[in-house]
Amino acid sequence: MSAEASDTEPALRALVREAEVSLLECKVCFEKFGHHKARRPRNLTCGHVICLGCVTALVQPRSRTLECPFCRKACKSSETSDCLPLLQFLELLGPALRAPPSGGAGATRAPGDPAAKGVPGALSFSHSFGGWGTLINPTAMALCPRSGRVVLVHDGRKRVKVFDPDGVCAHQFGEKGEAAQDVRYPLGVTVTPDGHVVVTDAGDRSVKAFDFSGRNKLVVGGRFSLPWGVQTTPQKEIVVSDAGAGSLHLLVLDFQKGELRRADRLLAHLCSPRALAVSPVSGAIAVTEHLLARGACPASTRVKVFSPGLQLLGQVDTFGLSLFIPSKLDATAVTFDHQGNVLVADAASQAIVCLGKPGEFPVLKPIITQGLSYPVALTYAEDNSLLVLDSGVHAVKVYKADGSL
Repeated sequence: MSAEASDTEPALRALVREAEVSLLECKVCFEKFGHHKARRPRNLTCGHVICLGCVTALVQPRSRTLECPFCRKACKSSETSDCLPLLQFLELLGPALRAPPSGGAGATRAPGDPAAKGVPGALSFSHSFGGWGTLINPTAMALCPRSGRVVLVHDGRKRVKVFDPDGVCAHQFGEKGEAAQDVRYPLGVTVTPDGHVVVTDAGDRSVKAFDFSGRNKLVVGGRFSLPWGVQTTPQKEIVVSDAGAGSLHLLVLDFQKGELRRADRLLAHLCSPRALAVSPVSGAIAVTEHLLARGACPASTRVKVFSPGLQLLGQVDTFGLSLFIPSKLDATAVTFDHQGNVLVADAASQAIVCLGKPGEFPVLKPIITQGLSYPVALTYAEDNSLLVLDSGVHAVKVYKADGSL
C-alpha cells in the first residue's frame, strides 16, 4: 500500500464518522437512520429530515398534522416522504458504518464489575410518544400496574394526561386553576394498584388524589413545604419527598371515604430530596438529594437508598465516583429495575446509568448513552422495557433490551 493511500485512510474514517453524526442520525431522537421502518429518514415539507419513528410520535392523532421541531412549519403526515439521497448514502457507505468499539464511551465500566450477574445491559430505542404540542414541559411520569397506561403531569391547561400503552392520549384532567381540587404546578405523580392517580402540587403545597376518570378524591394540604416526588409502596401506601423541609413522609389514604387515615414523617435532615423510587420487590426507597453550592464546592446531587426499615443501604455522589473515575453525577430521576438495581437519569451526560444494587455501590454502567436531551423521569414496565420522560423534547421514549425489538 502506498504512503499516500495510508495517509488518506484516517481522513476517510474521520469523514465517515462526521457523516454519521452530522447527516445520518435523526436530530430529534439522535438514533441513526436506517432502512428498517422506524429509522427511515423522512422529508418534511419544510426540507428538514427526521426519522419515521419521530414523525409518528409528533403527529397529532386527530388532525394527523405535525410541526417541524426545528422551524415549526406544519405539515400532514401524508405529505412526508422518504429522503432518497440519505437512503442511497446509507447503501453507499455500507460496511463503513459500524457501532462504536467495545470499551468506548458507551461501555464505561467501573468501579466494581458491571458485568456482574443481574446488572442490565445496554438498551435500544424502540419508539416514542407525546412530543411538541401534546406535552408541555412535562415533569413526571407513572405507569398504571393494572392497565399499562402511562400517566404524565405537565404544564398544559389540563395538567394530567393518560396515555394508552400504544401511546395514544386516552384522557386528560386536572384543570389549571385556583380551586382546591385544581392542579396548579405538578411535580410528581404515581398510580396506585387500584387505579388512583396521586399528584404532588407545588402550587398550593399539597398532595391530591384522583380516580382515572379525573374525579378528585381528596386533597392533603397544610403538611408540606415543597412536595416533590411521590411513589406507591408494595403495601399500597404513599411516600412523598418534601424538598423544602428536607424530609420524607408516609401517607395512608382512604380513597373510598376521601380521608387521610395516617401521616408519618419517615426521615428528616435530607438535602432537598426530590426524585423518589420504591422497589416493588424489596420495598427499598431511593431518593435524590440536591446539594447547594458552598464556597468552592459547586452544586451537586446525591442518590441515597434506604431499606424499608429506613436504614441507609448505600449512597452515590460525584465526590465518591471521582475517587474511581472522572464523572459528574447530575441525578434528575431514579427508579428500580425488576432485579433491584438502581437506575438514574444523569442530566450531566444525557444518559441513563445503572448504579447496581445498593450493596454493590458504586457500580457505574451507562445503559442508554444517545438520543436523550433532558431526562426527568424513569419507570420500568412489566415487559422489562424502560420508559424515559425526556422533557427536552416533551416526549416519552421507550427502550428495550437489544434483540427484543
